[in-house]
Amino acid sequence: MITLTVALVVLSLFYYYSITSFKYWKTRGIKHDKPLPLFGNCLWYFLGKKSISDVATETYWKYCNEKAVGLFRGGRPELVIRDLETIKQVLVTDFVNFHSRGLNHCEDGSEPMMNNLFFAKGDVWRLLRQRMTPAFTTSKLKAMFPLIVERAEKLQSRALAFATTGQTMDAYSFMARYTIDFIATCGFGLDIKALEQEDSPVDKLGPKIFKYNTRDMFLRFINFNLPSIGKQFKVFRDTEIEMVTLTKQILKERNYEPSGRNDFVDLLLECRKKGLIVGESIENKKADGSPETATLELDDVILAAQIFVFFSAGFETSSSATSFTLHLLAYNPKIQKKVQEDIDRVLSKFDNTLSYDAVKDMTYLEWTFKESMRIYPAGGVFVRECNQKTQIPNLNTTLDEGVRILIPVYALHHDPQYFDNPEEFRPERFSPEEFSNIIKYSYLPFGEGPRACIGERLALMQSLAGLAAILSRFTVEPAPESTRHPAYDPLSEITLMVKGQLPLLLKKRNDTVT
Repeated sequence: MITLTVALVVLSLFYYYSITSFKYWKTRGIKHDKPLPLFGNCLWYFLGKKSISDVATETYWKYCNEKAVGLFRGGRPELVIRDLETIKQVLVTDFVNFHSRGLNHCEDGSEPMMNNLFFAKGDVWRLLRQRMTPAFTTSKLKAMFPLIVERAEKLQSRALAFATTGQTMDAYSFMARYTIDFIATCGFGLDIKALEQEDSPVDKLGPKIFKYNTRDMFLRFINFNLPSIGKQFKVFRDTEIEMVTLTKQILKERNYEPSGRNDFVDLLLECRKKGLIVGESIENKKADGSPETATLELDDVILAAQIFVFFSAGFETSSSATSFTLHLLAYNPKIQKKVQEDIDRVLSKFDNTLSYDAVKDMTYLEWTFKESMRIYPAGGVFVRECNQKTQIPNLNTTLDEGVRILIPVYALHHDPQYFDNPEEFRPERFSPEEFSNIIKYSYLPFGEGPRACIGERLALMQSLAGLAAILSRFTVEPAPESTRHPAYDPLSEITLMVKGQLPLLLKKRNDTVT
């Protein structure tokens, strides 16, 4: 009897705690749906039936006349921004107040893999960004390109096997193997032969990072209702040991010195040789208002966290973007033909050989890839967290510290007020004549502002090279089991992942340049 009474008291307190914030948006004049106790406006999200991108997109379309719409994820207030000027304030003009993604539940350092360029907040993020930016200069990209060509040639060989046998290809898995081969080689100097193995590392590490299970769904609920308890659980518990072990192995093989490969690990080692990373603090100010000095030491665990994010961020986004591009081309053969003519035109000028300059010259292929990322953005929603009480003049309201901002990228990319006939696959939107008409902040495949994707140019180059390698030799067609409009996995969290497979057929071309 006593146990039952205690349980009822705990549940009652939990219920009361979950609804204490539900007046937040009403007092600020922000419209929102009526929230449910414990779940807020995200019941189906917590039950694994909808992604947060789905929730943000539905909210965006339900309140078409509003600049912003409130919602509650569990007991936490969040704000879906519909207005481009406010999006600009959050991402760029008022960035100092919104520098955190709000995704790191373990800011006390109890989860080391969170101390990476994507998840880190404040000074840790700023110092890492400051040191890692030189890894993505034009000269670095050109130096990497021969390694990319090697991967692209292996991609062609693997594609030939599918074309010869007529076997259905899972485009997502196929491009994922190419991507992880590229990341392992250009990032860490490892030849893991992912394209040559049926049971490759991509089949093991990818799901550990991006696939959610029952435990993860439970943690979602705890983190948004009882964050102090949620901090006790690690998000990346299954990958932490593997990443630290891999990092130490790579560092040991290089005798903890740069190897001359000019890859990602060399950059990190060069940074560590310089000692402490020192810079201006984004979080703390002196009495006179000037920023304090912030420092960061690159120990083995911090290096492992950067290797982790280099793998995870590049792997999922590039795999999805390239496979969805192939999918769209399979269903739009006229556009595919124009892409192939563009590739053939360029290759004929470069001795039928892929090179950095050749890929840069494949303009129609680039337009096509960018249009694919508009229709199927890798990130369906961007999250930012208010770091201190901030006024939003365009909304005539003030946000408190800890409130999260949701920028509904998928909805923006499909809004007819920004893109005429948005469901149409039309690469010409990104021609010089039309691109100038795209309104700033309505197209956000890589984000904007100081926290925009640092590897945008590298991802673009690697993706275009892989697509050129395939389409220069093969034509892609729908398989019997293909679906024209593939569904997203509702358990997708940070990125939008296809649900199941993306089946396609490859046919060898007879009209290639020689």
